[in-house]
Amino acid sequence: MGTKLELLMKNAVPVESASAKIDQLITRLTDWRGKTLANVRKSILEADREIIEEWKWMGSPVWSRDGIIAVGNAHKDKVKLTFSHGASLADPDKLFNAGLGGNAWRAIDLFEGDKVNDRGLKNLVRAAIDYNQSKSKNKTPARSRAKIGSKNG
Repeated sequence: MGTKLELLMKNAVPVESASAKIDQLITRLTDWRGKTLANVRKSILEADREIIEEWKWMGSPVWSRDGIIAVGNAHKDKVKLTFSHGASLADPDKLFNAGLGGNAWRAIDLFEGDKVNDRGLKNLVRAAIDYNQSKSKNKTPARSRAKIGSKNG
């Protein structure tokens, strides 16, 4: 195996471990941020039973289904939920309040005292899954190359 692949495999976090690491992060956040992140996580996981939890980028909870849906981070003064393709998603409940000028991602910054809009968040998560699935369906399969110089005749 190549060194790069070995390194990636060595640093891969199994799904069960990723969920455990997210549990540990929430437990370590003993203030409002832990409760907020727990509520966000609950809403995300309730939106679709096939969502996978991952642990990436040196300690970030990631929720995926057919591609990344969102990344969660606890900062000093907020909990940030970043949708990797948020600019492509309808946001009728106006949850996105950060990264509005970007071409791809959008984020929801939750501050102390903010309430998670459970219904709106679930709708955004479902829209992100739909987006991911439409992206994967639109990919054309690689074409087989014609064999040059084959002896078929």
